[in-house]
Amino acid sequence: MADFLVIVESPAKAKTIERYLGKKYKVRASMGHVRDLPKSQMGVDVKDNYEPKYITIRGKGPVLKELKTAAKKAKKVYLAADPDREGEAIAWHLAHSLDLDLDSECRVVFNEITKDAIKESFKHPRKIDMDRVDAQQARRILDRLVGYNISPILWKKVKKGLSAGRVQSVALRLIIDRENEIKNFQPEEYWTIDGAFKKGNDTFQANFYGINGKKKKLESEEDVKAILNQMEGKDFSITNVSKKERKRNPSLPFITSSLQQEAARKLNFRARKTMMLAQQLYEGIDIGKEGTVGFITYMRTDSTRISDIAKQEAITMIEQEYGKEYVQQSPTSAKPTTAKTQDAHEAIRPTSAMRTPLSVKQYLSRDQLRLYRLIWERFIASQMAPAIMDTMSVDLMNGNIQFRATGSKVKFPGFMKVYIEGSDDQSEEKENFLPDLREGETAQSDSIDPKQHFTQPPPRYTEARLVKTLEELGIGRPSTYAPTLDTIQKRGYVSLDNKRFIPTELGEIVLELVVEFFPEIIDVEFTAKMEKDLDSVEDGQIRWVTIIDDFYQDFEKHLDKAEKEMEKVEIKDEYAGEDCENCGNPMVIKMGRYGKFMACSNFPDCRNTKPIVKEIGVKCPTCKTGNIIERKSKKKRIFYGCDNYPTCEFLSWDKPIDRPCPKCNEMLVEKKLKKGNQIQCSICDYKEEPQQ
Repeated sequence: MADFLVIVESPAKAKTIERYLGKKYKVRASMGHVRDLPKSQMGVDVKDNYEPKYITIRGKGPVLKELKTAAKKAKKVYLAADPDREGEAIAWHLAHSLDLDLDSECRVVFNEITKDAIKESFKHPRKIDMDRVDAQQARRILDRLVGYNISPILWKKVKKGLSAGRVQSVALRLIIDRENEIKNFQPEEYWTIDGAFKKGNDTFQANFYGINGKKKKLESEEDVKAILNQMEGKDFSITNVSKKERKRNPSLPFITSSLQQEAARKLNFRARKTMMLAQQLYEGIDIGKEGTVGFITYMRTDSTRISDIAKQEAITMIEQEYGKEYVQQSPTSAKPTTAKTQDAHEAIRPTSAMRTPLSVKQYLSRDQLRLYRLIWERFIASQMAPAIMDTMSVDLMNGNIQFRATGSKVKFPGFMKVYIEGSDDQSEEKENFLPDLREGETAQSDSIDPKQHFTQPPPRYTEARLVKTLEELGIGRPSTYAPTLDTIQKRGYVSLDNKRFIPTELGEIVLELVVEFFPEIIDVEFTAKMEKDLDSVEDGQIRWVTIIDDFYQDFEKHLDKAEKEMEKVEIKDEYAGEDCENCGNPMVIKMGRYGKFMACSNFPDCRNTKPIVKEIGVKCPTCKTGNIIERKSKKKRIFYGCDNYPTCEFLSWDKPIDRPCPKCNEMLVEKKLKKGNQIQCSICDYKEEPQQ
């Protein structure tokens, strides 16, 4: 039997660590939590200082029995759960279950699963940090008090299976508030005037700026006509040429939220998928002779800090691959965030900068490699020199009418040679060259093109946008974002359309009730303050019982009021407009696990169901008699076909639009692009501006 027992959370991690530590150590996995609050009851005694009642999680009995047997035979037991609050709580629960001395130095933590990091961590074991345990316990109890008190009320008053939580309710409110903004949005007209200019053999673009050096908005066609009427001829004098050098700094290494956002933008990954792949990369991948190796540091973090060793390794890599001039001379400083940065461990980075994506390609799945490449490139770029841009601004005057041309080109690429951060709303920065223009010279206009525009409503939340907003508001923590987004979808409160959240009728009903009877739950400032209070518990500044009690005293009054005054909400079945072909009773629309479907109202006597046919309001361009409907392929990909199929075999992967192309009179379609949707002709080259 080995001298020392080490308990980690997952078998993959256990295998790697045991190889690093050697024969004296036996490493076993607890498979996550071993104790928790019971599912069948509240499990919190509100009359006895909110004392939690922990029980062994169902199915964990055999695991715990094996761990107890191994612990009795070992000289010392080390608890090596993840280096965050939840990991600290798991270590504490294990210590209780195994009857370990809580004052012993049994806790080891490491930010990366590498040989050096593991061996170093075992040189510095410590006691279990009870402040961190209390902070996690306070979060768990708060969520239990909210969920297990509000949910039964919603079950009675609305329907079974509903829930309300601190973070999920705020997320739902943000989505619904945004939807209301969109519904109430009043578009405003504005115009632009674009000009194509020529000087000698050189051509360039410039746009209307203003009158006599003062910027002017063009709000109507009359404004445009007034400007055009003041212009005389095609000659424009170049009155000002401004050239500047601008530095562009690299992005900081990933934290949990920025990784989820960037993986959504660049890889099209959902938050849950990103975290699942990151967990696999953290715990280790078998790379042949070296065995199982952890590829990245711990993926639940809100710190952009990196170790000096990692920084030096990155510098060596950059010098070897790109040259000394590409090494960052002064580090980019971290941006302050609304939420408190716990800085418990490093940013998300590769465990070795020398382990390039290309060198490990054969050992990783396609998606593992894509995420690892993103993390590796972001980290390497964060240690590279800023990019240097040459920018140029040119003013052109025709009488008192001013046009302005702006251009830029990369003088020195710096970090951009490796990585450029994505964006939700704008395309990546592109070079725009301007010819050599000088003050006093004259340029001629080839064309002057006025364009009408309308302001657009704010976009619906994508997962990336919502995570970013929650982080900025100080709502939730790195480990909560993905589960929160999952919960509001599973409960049927929101749906995803084109990767954007749309609230359902059920979601709006639930939020309306929570707003009326539990206003503090959906109050953004209140929820953000609660997160700060939990941080204060971790810092040892406040006792966890105090913040629970402060919350519950008012919450209990709201519960009593809701029980007495909340009226029952009847969600009536929506009639589908057709009768059941089996029994003749009306068909109704039901909400199922995979969305809405039609079912017979005579259930359970008649169990007829069928999918809902979604018409898009466009006549089939092929047969002229059928209607275009939305369909799904076997791989759940949406396409559009004629309802006369198989007589008519019209098919389009792009959504048809109910107006003809103004250029060739053929069918217009809405094409989904990475940076928004674009309406274009299905036949000719006609295109409209992309819609964000």
